This record gives sequence, structure tokens and C-alpha cells, in this order.
Amino acid sequence: MESRLASLIVALIVLGSVVAGVFVGTRRDASPESVDLIIYNGRVFTGPGQPGAEAVAVRGNEIVRVGTNRELKKLRDRGTKMLDAHGGSVLPGFNDSHVHFVSGGLGLERVNLLDAETLEAIGTKIRDFAAANPGTPWVLGRGWYYSPFPGGLPTRELLDELVPDRPAYMACYDGHTAWVNSKALALAGVTRDTADPPNGVVVKDPATGEPTGVLKEAAMSLVTKVLPETTPADRVRAIRAAVKEANRLGITSVHEAGTNESQIALFEDVRKSGDLSVRVYAALSAGDTLSASEADSLDVLRTRYASDPVIRVGAIKMMIDGVIEAHTAVMLAPYANKATTGQPMYRLDQFNRTVAMLDKRGWQILTHAIGDGAVRLTLDAYARAAAANPAPLRGRRHRVEHGETIDPADVPRFATTGTILSYMPFHANPTPAQLTVWTANIGPERASRGWMCRTMLDKGARLTFGSDWPVVSLDPRLEVQMAVTRKTADGQPEAGWLPEQAITLEEAIAGVTAWPAYASFEENRKGTIAPGHLADIVILSTDIFALPASKLLDASVNVTVFDGRIVYQR
Repeated sequence: MESRLASLIVALIVLGSVVAGVFVGTRRDASPESVDLIIYNGRVFTGPGQPGAEAVAVRGNEIVRVGTNRELKKLRDRGTKMLDAHGGSVLPGFNDSHVHFVSGGLGLERVNLLDAETLEAIGTKIRDFAAANPGTPWVLGRGWYYSPFPGGLPTRELLDELVPDRPAYMACYDGHTAWVNSKALALAGVTRDTADPPNGVVVKDPATGEPTGVLKEAAMSLVTKVLPETTPADRVRAIRAAVKEANRLGITSVHEAGTNESQIALFEDVRKSGDLSVRVYAALSAGDTLSASEADSLDVLRTRYASDPVIRVGAIKMMIDGVIEAHTAVMLAPYANKATTGQPMYRLDQFNRTVAMLDKRGWQILTHAIGDGAVRLTLDAYARAAAANPAPLRGRRHRVEHGETIDPADVPRFATTGTILSYMPFHANPTPAQLTVWTANIGPERASRGWMCRTMLDKGARLTFGSDWPVVSLDPRLEVQMAVTRKTADGQPEAGWLPEQAITLEEAIAGVTAWPAYASFEENRKGTIAPGHLADIVILSTDIFALPASKLLDASVNVTVFDGRIVYQR
């Protein structure tokens, strides 16, 4: 009897342990107040104008406490991981509100010309890459600027010299112009007789009529259709590489600006393998001829991913114009050096119809609009949609992507319509490579309204910041530094370019954290270090708020935490 009683007691003890394990997870010794991670000795940024803190406590994938070292260390138990910030800034995970993640990842394997600001540097990079990769059927790259080339555009003859043995294709840094060599033109069948496609230009020598090797906008597809096929496996590899790059830079969320269902499936593949340590807010690509039945299919995809914590679908990306450097942005008045105002990419009646249809269905709309004319057309379309649909399915947070120069009459319309201005601060990097052609094309008066961060905020507009990677670097620190100083990394010009448009460091940090969260309807779950928010956190090597503005880039990323787990540690 005593033996049976002892066995029963042992069994009850074991059962109690198992039940306890069910309720508290694998850490059966943890108390309800225990935490999995404590970041301490930090300078915790809790938001503009808010008091800071020293420490953050995380349970699972959520922040549960923010406070002093002394308060939060009391939550430590045997299973808690302690992470010393060593006095560095502790910020919400960076959120890039405008990227092209797959093409950015693919670009990591190609010629990168973003830091090549002279003809000599461009030639060296292309030549060296071609020599180092003799087995590739094409030499592919991107990132060249207009200003190093005489007249603002390269030639096929120059690329022929650099890559004489196989076809070559180099996308411009803005993604709206391509530079190809003679072998690429021949493979694509592009000759003096090739007509310009709709919304595109095959640039030709005015003396000979021969193609120069420059293809603008839709004309790029004449060659891209004969490029080596990018397989799904290539794209999955690119996403994995992009995720690693993002985590290295402290990025835990991105807004994918223009994608489709098949590409979302690739993000799913990466997630299933456990490698998707970045949250993706997807904007699906659509044009002005989108039909109701096609919109129905998009609605199904949105519903499927409406509340997914890692991959969400909620926006539609449209494009109304091109870029100022190629004279394809739509302006209210002709360019300063060319008798054109640019041509809208859409028929305006169809654009307005499509915007109204998507607005009624509850979609957020992101419209690429760079020129002041394109910005006005977009705001007009949003206003018409609001009048036609007084009760949309959810609150409106439509966006203008880029808005590089905005007419003064349209500035207050952002606040009155609730339209978000999605800026890319580092596009305003005042190097000759980036701004010389841009300024010359539109003239000083319109150039004086470039990337008006301070003006737009003061007029009540909501902003959000992104990189447009791979157009420029993915590094959010560059966006912050540019927004605060309006200077190059080496401090030029000394007074700053349009310094009156500079914003505060707190505002700039919000621009890459809290503002993008609002811009994707997620401000209640991320973008701020606060209890109940997702544990997406970045720790910098030093306190960024103690640095002079000229030294902001000295603060590097030490640790990136995604969903409560460390995904990068320097």
C-alpha cells in the first residue's frame, strides 16, 4: 500500500510539472513576471519629446516594460538574457517605407556604381567586375549618375570599350534609364528603325539616327526582355541576402513599393525556412487600366494577409510620372533646358477612375509622383476619390511617393486631405553627381523647393522616410544624417543645401521608425519602444543624441532584435 501511495504521489508531482509546463512554456521555472530579454545601460528613445529610459524588458516577441536599470533587473531570472547597451542609443527597429527588396538583393551580386561619381570610377568598377566574372553571359549593374557624362547621358561606345566581349546592361541609380552596349542592342534588335514604345524613349544620335545606348522609362523593356532569366531560386536567394543586409543596418520592417502575388509567395518561402527577419508591408503594382475583376483578385490577396504579423498586404502602387533627371517627371511648367513638361504615364480619366475604385474598396494608394505637376494630378485624384466615396472601408492614408518639388499652392493640401508625403531624404544628398543635373533641368526656383521636410511638417503634413533601395544605399543612418544636416557625409556644402529644410534629430529618428509605422496602419504595434509593442529594437554603438550633427554617421549598429530575438550582433 505504501509503495502504491508513493507512486501515486510521484505521478501527481510529474503531472503537475507537465501542466505547469503547458501554461508557461519551456521555461517551467519562470514566474509570470519573468522576461526573456533585458536590454540595460542604454539611452532608450521612447519618442519625440518623451522622457528617455535606461532599460527595456522583452517577453516573447513583445516589449513588456520600459524603465530604469534597477527596476527592470528585478525581472531577471535564470533564463533571462541580459544585453548591455554600453550607453548606446536603444531605438525602435528601423522601418524603410519605400524599398524594392528583391531588386536590391539581386543588385548585391552585380556592379554597384552608387559610389562612383566620376567617369574614371565608373569605368574602373565595370571593367574590374567584368574581369572578375568572366563566365557570366551578361555584365549587369546599376547605380550610375547622370552628371559624370558629357551632356548628362552615357554612350554605347563607352560601354563597348569597358565590356567588349558580351552584352552589358547598367540601370541608372534612379531606375528610370538604362545604359547598354552594342551587343545588348543587337541581341534586343534595337536599331535606328526602332520606334519609341508608349511612355518610353530610345535615345538616338541626332546626326546619325543610331541608338546611343540610352533607353528611358518603358524603352528599357526592349532590352530587359532578353536579359538572362531571373529564376524563383535567384529571387529567393536575393531576398535572403537583402534580409541579412537589412538586419546589419538595424532594419526590421520595410514597405515593398511595387510587387505581386508571385513575389509574395517567394517571401513566404523565405519565412518558412526561418530566414525572414524583416516585416514586409506589400504594395501591389497596378496601372490605370485595372479592371474590377482584377481588383477582386487583389482584394482576395489583401484579405489573406490583412493581419499577418510579418507579411501584410494593404496598398496599391501606381506611377504617374518618371524622374526629373530624364525629363520624364511631370512639371507644371516646361523644364528649364528642354521644351517639355513631361508626359503622364496614365490617361488621366483612367487614373482618376482607378484611384476612385481602389479608394472605395479600402485600399491605401501609393502614387509615384516626382514633379510638381504629377503631385498636383495625384492630389486631385485623391480629392475626387474622397468626394465620390464619403465612406471608404477604412481611414484614408494615401501617399505621394517622392514629391521632390511641390508647388506652394499644393503644400497645404497634404494636411487638409490627410495625404502622407513619402520622402527619400538621401536622394537630396548634395553631391554634384546627384544634384547637378536635377537642378539644371528644373531651374533654381523649383530646385529651391527640393525635399521640403521642414516646410511640410510646419504646414501640418505627415511624412514618412524611405531609401528607395537600390536607387541609393539602404542604410537608414544616411536618411537621418541628410534630414538633419542637409549636407554630404563630409560636411558639404558648409552651410547645408537648403538648410532651412533641416529637421531635428528626434523628428528624423521618428521618420525611420514611428512615421513609417503610421504610414502602414501599424502605429499601435510598432515604431515606438513601449509596452505592448513588438520587440523590434536596434542598439547603436553610441548615444546618437549626444553626438554633434556632423558626427551622426559615427554611430553604427551593434545589435538588431527582431520579434524578440537577436538577428544581428556586430
